[in-house]
Amino acid sequence: MSLRSLDLAALELLVGVDDHGSLSAAARNLRMAQPNASRAVSRLERQLGVSLLCRTTAGSTLTPQGTMIVHWARQIVSDAENLLRVADGLQSTRAAELTVVASLTVAEHLMPRWLGAFRSANPDVTIHLQVHNSSEVFARLQAGECDIGFVESPTVPKPLHNTTVARDELVVVVSPDHRLARRRKPVSAAELAATPLLVREPGSGTRTTLDVALSTFERADPLLELGSSAAIRTAVESGLGPAVLSSLAVADQITSGTLRLVTVDGLDLHRSLRAVWRPPRRLTGPAGDLVRLARRDGIVHNDAGQPRIS
Repeated sequence: MSLRSLDLAALELLVGVDDHGSLSAAARNLRMAQPNASRAVSRLERQLGVSLLCRTTAGSTLTPQGTMIVHWARQIVSDAENLLRVADGLQSTRAAELTVVASLTVAEHLMPRWLGAFRSANPDVTIHLQVHNSSEVFARLQAGECDIGFVESPTVPKPLHNTTVARDELVVVVSPDHRLARRRKPVSAAELAATPLLVREPGSGTRTTLDVALSTFERADPLLELGSSAAIRTAVESGLGPAVLSSLAVADQITSGTLRLVTVDGLDLHRSLRAVWRPPRRLTGPAGDLVRLARRDGIVHNDAGQPRIS
């Protein structure tokens, strides 16, 4: 399979299934006829050699493999949208541009609300959003490739400046039939460290926070490394093993009962979500406006309790 044969519309449909819950809803959102949508996804499955959808009389939903593939599809679609925005920006005069790069948890669960509010207040600002793990956010900032970054990492390299915009907590989750789901006593930090876990890749803020928290304990090798919270959630739900993820990333699954929380004693997994930028320390212009909006939003949601970021 070559890049030239990759169907961007089929990737958009796959992302739409993840966002809207079914292929029919994804097709409606893209104003595509259902038969055409079905053919496009079937063609993509043949090209990739992977089953992407579970087809039933009630509708089509993502398979576990499809959930893993959709992370990369989302990134490709996002990059294509960014390309079109850049091209549009080159064709017309804009008051200002803002390039934002955010880590996956922030981008998936907080950035849509922040950018929506920012866009309403600043309609003349062209926004470019890139999504990477925390270490890549730092690298792009230091290379001057973006204006502002948002990360989950517990440390920020010098000479970058940072401020806390929201708070989050990592939680241990398992499938309902996992042995830890039936355990009545809390797990100790040492036990967690000795347990093989499904983890994010090195360089992600979630992985770094966990590694720092367990740095004084003897660690088991990871059970599996995956590149997104969505892929890890699917793997945990499938019974592959336990994982430590952001509470933002698993709130719906815990509410529905497809994942169970495991209580851990002697371990603080709270963390700050930060805005980061290059010197000077005082942040002005559209980037400063976005950070102030994010901080106000974080305070409101922390105090109100719905949704709670701590």
